[in-house]
Amino acid sequence: MSKTLINNLTEEQLLSTLNAMGLPAFRAKQIKSWLYKCVSFKEMSNLPKGLIERLEKNFTIDNVEVYKKLTSDVDGTKKYLLKLYDDEIIEAVAMEYKHGMTICVSTQVGCAMGCVFCASAVGGLRRNLSAHEMLAQVIAINQDTGVKASNVVLMGAGEPLANYDQVIEFMKLLHKEDGLNIGYRSISLSTCGLTEGIYKLADEDMPVNLCISLHYVDDSKRTGIMPIASKYKVVDIITASQHYFKTTGRRITIEYALIKGKNDSEEDIDELIKLLKGMNVLVNLIPLNASINGVLNGVSQKKAYAIMDIMKEKGINATVRRTLGSDIDGACGQLRAREIST
Repeated sequence: MSKTLINNLTEEQLLSTLNAMGLPAFRAKQIKSWLYKCVSFKEMSNLPKGLIERLEKNFTIDNVEVYKKLTSDVDGTKKYLLKLYDDEIIEAVAMEYKHGMTICVSTQVGCAMGCVFCASAVGGLRRNLSAHEMLAQVIAINQDTGVKASNVVLMGAGEPLANYDQVIEFMKLLHKEDGLNIGYRSISLSTCGLTEGIYKLADEDMPVNLCISLHYVDDSKRTGIMPIASKYKVVDIITASQHYFKTTGRRITIEYALIKGKNDSEEDIDELIKLLKGMNVLVNLIPLNASINGVLNGVSQKKAYAIMDIMKEKGINATVRRTLGSDIDGACGQLRAREIST
């Protein structure tokens, strides 16, 4: 008999299931509160041994297990490979900043977006992650480092808005006062620009930081590195982003990976400036980590800062993202891609 994933049950469904097993209603609340802590059944200390044995017989928990960890000698960034209940592998990253630890989580196993500069799509999309599996990444890293994350970014493998319902539930779990109690303003979500998801997110009353993975202004050029761009046009993404800003009051971040010889020309930057002129945005310039197949390379730090200065002179707020974990396959999907290809 296959076991039921207990995290997939709502409290009402769990109550009904336990009632059918002849158990009192208060046990459902006890068990659900433990599930938020991502522990095993054996660690649920206020449950009787007999109940724990019945739970282990009938249910499984989709927690994560630290499968491999690499620590950067350069900046201390920690890259994790995490194993799921079905032996799938995902990545997560812990990054130290002056303001505290930020954890970057995956929202899917693999990715269907196919961006050529990102290794997450190697092997394609395997499946969506549950809200609990996303939460388990944060808790596992908190426990491993002994530090509680102050910020969480949904910028790992996967397109968050393509796993919309579970991502929304995950952010609610992060925000729970009796859980990790992370404010929505300390959560950032990065999307390739799935406009229908942006409009829905604006109405959730969850003022998270929205980041748009743009990288090109010209739709035809953008499609060349981001196949999803054939469906979502830049003008529509910008319109949806402006709606998000007006609804939530949260400034939009435009992510622009600087790819040597591709989108770093004076003309490319001028087009970006014209597109964003007058908008309340932050442009995050990202010197691209070399792609896993060696086809694409990033610009130098010197050029990235020169582009930043040009944008600031033109009235566009811009910054250069600090490069972290370059010696440990720090870019999204790289470590997993190497693992599954061996």
